[in-house]
Amino acid sequence: MSDRLVLLGSKGGPALRPGGPWPSSSLLELGGRTIVVDCGLGVTRGLVDAGISLKALDLVFITHLHSDHILELGPLIHTAWTAGLTTPTTVFGPRGTQDYWRHFCQAMEFDIEIRIVDEGRPDIRELVSIKEFGEGAILEEEGLTVTALRVDHPPVTDCFALRFEHGGRSVVFSADTAFFPPLAEFARGADILVHEAMLKDGVERLVARTGNGARLREHLFASHSLAEDAGRIASDAGVRRLVLNHLIPADDPAFGEADWVAAVRKTWPGDLTIARDGLVVQLSGAKAARGEETA
Repeated sequence: MSDRLVLLGSKGGPALRPGGPWPSSSLLELGGRTIVVDCGLGVTRGLVDAGISLKALDLVFITHLHSDHILELGPLIHTAWTAGLTTPTTVFGPRGTQDYWRHFCQAMEFDIEIRIVDEGRPDIRELVSIKEFGEGAILEEEGLTVTALRVDHPPVTDCFALRFEHGGRSVVFSADTAFFPPLAEFARGADILVHEAMLKDGVERLVARTGNGARLREHLFASHSLAEDAGRIASDAGVRRLVLNHLIPADDPAFGEADWVAAVRKTWPGDLTIARDGLVVQLSGAKAARGEETA
């Protein structure tokens, strides 16, 4: 299996609009491990469309507890279980992830209990391990290391960038964050930096068409990064490829890929990918297939 990143859901925020992209989730296949990063709505379908057997669900990482990053965590694991998952799955998440999982299992107790009896399935509650983490090293296993950095996403305090490393390759996810200079050192020399991004003019249009415009505008500019900021972090970190993801706005027809490129080129001259649902970025250095890019 070649190492690759698949951007399953590329939009920022939990809302869905006709024909638009899905919220945050990514697949990272690295060192023979199947890793899911964030579980916004649509992650299960995205994994299946990426050719992943849900029975192979292995490691899941949640960057923070906003709904566009965790809403489908329980349904993903439950669906994998009904698809035949019998091997242990570990979920790493910030403080509160254990409560989410416990309440999900309580909500689904009737279905879980009856499938154990009627279909002979293992107890899903015994298959899944939840490990809550803070800053620092959170996993070292079979050559895979994962480290976390607390980023700036007010009012959420437990929001973490993640760095995955195996066999000399490294992929960093910024999570949701305002411009945060320490992230550059955390991402130093990474093959891929997946960084959230906003377009200033796009935010103004988004705010203008929503009912809670003033409060939303305040939140977005206090808690998220403009595309130029993402480019600045990538340049300071010396990464090989920058992937703009968690796009705001992601579903406004007035803005397209050229607008994102123009914004980020002010600060980042290197290899660039603008996320869209289902896009594959290969880490193997092999020739990219159609719809794929290499890092």
